[in-house]
Amino acid sequence: MNHYPKSVLDLIENLSKLPGVGKKTAERLSMHILRAPRSEAEKLASSIITLKNNMRLCGKCFALSEGELCSICSNPGRESSIICVVERIADMVAIEKSGGFKGLYHVLQGVLSPMDGIGPNDLRIRELFTRIKSEHIREVVVATSTNVEGEATASYLTKKLKETNITVTRIASGVPMGGDLKYVDQVTLKMAMEARFEK
Repeated sequence: MNHYPKSVLDLIENLSKLPGVGKKTAERLSMHILRAPRSEAEKLASSIITLKNNMRLCGKCFALSEGELCSICSNPGRESSIICVVERIADMVAIEKSGGFKGLYHVLQGVLSPMDGIGPNDLRIRELFTRIKSEHIREVVVATSTNVEGEATASYLTKKLKETNITVTRIASGVPMGGDLKYVDQVTLKMAMEARFEK
């Protein structure tokens, strides 16, 4: 790869720092950018700078926003008495894409992980309870992952939230649509059975 000029090598190096982008992909992307019209390359560079200049965290839910509040928190059509607690912004986006939730969100910015030194004070848990007190919340949906850290975080939040008069629910997790039971892992099957409902 050393046969490339320094400016190309620099671009390959910087692109390869992106998650999921190896040296070969970075090389292909660099060649694409090099062959693209100057205007396209300028748009790409400009959009990156604009993103870095304009993006911030929503002052209420800690999702991405270009203003003080994100488009969900500032939408009067949302159900403002229900908060769905998620680990990361990507989780919120996934739930939004499903169209299955019409309330507000709260992004913890991670999960509890004592092994990594991440405790309650390292997440946006304090801010969640401040919101609950000030926003007349009637239900909190805990939508953390079903891995060890996600379950530990859900358990911690549920215990703390039980001290309030708020309904606490946990998203059901289980067998995917069209899934064959013999291929589903035991933890998923157990949780699906525990989250069963009457039809």
